[in-house]
Formats: sequence, structure tokens, C-alpha cells
Amino acid sequence: MAVVPQEAIDRFEALMEGADEPLKRTFKNIHQGHPHESLIRFLKAREGDVAKAHKMLSDCLKWRVENNIDGILAKPIVPMELYRDIRDTQLIGLSGYSNEGLPVYAVGVGMSTLDRASVHYYIQSHIQMNEYRDRVVLPAATKKYGRHVSKCIKVLDMTGLKLSALNYIKLMTTISSIDDLNYPEKTLTYYIVNAPYIFSACWKVVKPLLQERTRRKINVLSGCGQDDLLKIMDYSSLPHFCRKRSSGSSKHLDKNTDSCFTLDHPFHQQLYDYIKKQSLDRASVAPMWLALLMLPHGYADKVCPLSRYSPFSLASKRFAIAFLNIYPHVQKPMY
Repeated sequence: MAVVPQEAIDRFEALMEGADEPLKRTFKNIHQGHPHESLIRFLKAREGDVAKAHKMLSDCLKWRVENNIDGILAKPIVPMELYRDIRDTQLIGLSGYSNEGLPVYAVGVGMSTLDRASVHYYIQSHIQMNEYRDRVVLPAATKKYGRHVSKCIKVLDMTGLKLSALNYIKLMTTISSIDDLNYPEKTLTYYIVNAPYIFSACWKVVKPLLQERTRRKINVLSGCGQDDLLKIMDYSSLPHFCRKRSSGSSKHLDKNTDSCFTLDHPFHQQLYDYIKKQSLDRASVAPMWLALLMLPHGYADKVCPLSRYSPFSLASKRFAIAFLNIYPHVQKPMY
């Protein structure tokens, strides 16, 4: 769907005005100051049908509240060794930006084994990647390029793909479903590169599981895809697996310096540092609320006499209880 009628956007916006406050709050983390663009994304995902788009967005917002998605960037996956195992087996990274300012995400489909952590950690990591993209990467790109950037490009590397990858089809389907239902229209194009002969067999199994709107965005490139991708991005933004090697160069790139998949890559260091900082910031606030909760009725006013804390009302208690639900050191599986 190329263009969404303004009348449909207005009707959708009117429906959303009746949403509960918790849903409105989490919607702010989705739209990041651009609510109309987010409404358009959901409308496109439902072919312009306002009623279906409203249900889709409402279900998305409820999913976010029920699973505390707003607080997921304050929940680091620990210990570090576990997170490193996830990064080594769920290969994804930010390699650069297109000429239009869209973030370019590299995904190592063929070499991802998804076999060193439980399913819910892989799903948590994937959602964190999505939320960091939407709350940090895209807003930064918008500021840098002077125009609203709301989508990314994904380059999927099929190097090493085997039929055994279908053993993880359930997890891959779950992740794909999360993206389709809760992060629609966030990827402009999926480029598939380095496809081996076995790709066609795997594609026959995976293709029916994808939404039609997703299938329309998939573009299979010849070889490593360098020549085609250089039409939309600089060489420096090419994923490492898309760069042609000269006859005298080594067959393999240095994993630690060239791959954007590794935890040592600047993007992953920034992401993990961001999550740790969010966790520490929330942890520093928690003790005050915990102490206030444990005080007898009326005593909290003596501890916090400022008008904004006084009286220590039921609403304040509810806020503190809600805070406990996102306290970063209490990590419960989401799935």
C-alpha cells in the first residue's frame, strides 16, 4: 500500500484517543515524537483497514504492557559470558548507514546456531535490538541526517546455510511473528546475499511462514551483493561478508576487526553499555521507593515532605509497586 488516505489516519487517531493511559504511555516509546508515522505503519500493515489496524496496534500496546517492553532496555542479560554466547550464535550487527541515512543491519542467517542459551534469552536479545533501534539508533539518524528516519535495511548472509537450520524454525517463526505484529514496516528492504544451492530448499519451507508484505520486500542478490549494495551505500557501510576480496588477500576476514557481529564491535559495546546504564539508573532510584513502601502510614510525609511526595497517597504506592515490576534485578522469562 503506497499512500494512506488522510481520512483513514484521522479516524485511526480518533480511535486511539480512547485508549487507556498505560497504552498511551507505551505508545510514546513506539512513535518517539512521530505518532502519525506510527499510525501509518500499522495502517499499511493492514492494507489501510482502520478497524484492523486499530486492533493490531491495540494488541501490540497490550503486549508491550503485559511483557514490560518499556523496561526491557534496563534488563541486561547476565553474566557477560552468557551474553557473549548469544552474540556468537545470534549473529546481527549494525554495519553502517545507506546514502539515505537508513541504518544497515547485517544478519548472519547461515552461521547463526541459536544453541547456547534458552529460547527466552534469544527472544529478549532480539526485542532489545528492536527497541534500541527504535529508541536510540533511528532518533540519532534522524538528528544526524536532518530528516525523519523510521526504517532500516537488512542484509541477510546465507553463508554456511544448512538444512539443519530448519531445526530452529519454531524459534525463528516466533521472532518473525513478534516483528510482524509489533514492529511492522520497520524494514525497507531485505537483501539476501551469498545464497548457497541449499537456499532454495530452505526458502520453500520458510516462505509460507512470512507475511505477504514481508515477502514483497525480499531481494536476492547475486554473489556477495557488493555491486548492487554500493548503489545505495558507501563501501565503509557494507557488511563484512559483502566485500569482495582481491586475489592476493586472505580468504577469511579477521573476525575481531571486521565483523559487526562480535560483542567487541563498537555497536554492541554501545548497546550493552546503554542497557547497563539504564539498569543502574533504575537501581539507584529503587531504594527510596522501597523504603517509603515499608514505612507506616503517615511517616512517609516526614521523610519526603516535598509537596510532590506529600501525602504518600495510594497513587504513589501504586507507582512504587509498578516500579518493582520493572526492577532490573528481578528478571523473569517473558516467554
